[in-house]
Amino acid sequence: MIAERDGCDGPATPPGRSVPLPHDHTQAILETTKRVAALLKASGKRFALAGSVAAFAHGLPASFQHDTDFCVRREDAGEVVQALEAGGVTMRQAPEDWLVKGCSEGEDFDLIFELARRPVSTELLDRAESRAVDSVWMPVLAPTDLMDSRLAALCEHYCDFGDLLPMARMLREQIDWDRMYLDHRDAPLSDAFLYLLERLRVIEPRERREEP
Repeated sequence: MIAERDGCDGPATPPGRSVPLPHDHTQAILETTKRVAALLKASGKRFALAGSVAAFAHGLPASFQHDTDFCVRREDAGEVVQALEAGGVTMRQAPEDWLVKGCSEGEDFDLIFELARRPVSTELLDRAESRAVDSVWMPVLAPTDLMDSRLAALCEHYCDFGDLLPMARMLREQIDWDRMYLDHRDAPLSDAFLYLLERLRVIEPRERREEP
């Protein structure tokens, strides 16, 4: 059962595990990511790592300080939550209706059903790539989908290009920029970021034509 409360309710230690998480917060997030991924794999349900830890899995420097995110299909949420709770993880409802939150030994993580208001689909999970996260292999959002979700999340209240620029530089050869142009050219903030990448010569410029 998902608890109706906010915040981590103390460390949850599964049977047979007594080793505390490391004091280094970055490494603690990685340890939580590995543990939750192992439980998700054991559940047999589809998932993919998302967010800044996914970017790290694709080769970016570790820059995460808050939590880790996993994408799951909404229709799988109930069984996934049960599997995590059976593994000793504390799960709780969130105010938002597009995710549920979990806590493993004091570190938070999110199970996300929607990325930037778009449902997590089987097709999205099919495109995920198997990557090693601190020596543990797991499905990770493909670079194009990772960039797509970050661009779609840009809004007037959150318009920070500081995290996006290193990702674009590091993953530019792995991202389908034509798709980014087609999907985001009508969104002012996303389009501005793509133009910035052109001016910085991170990506090749595309000819911009007015719609007929």
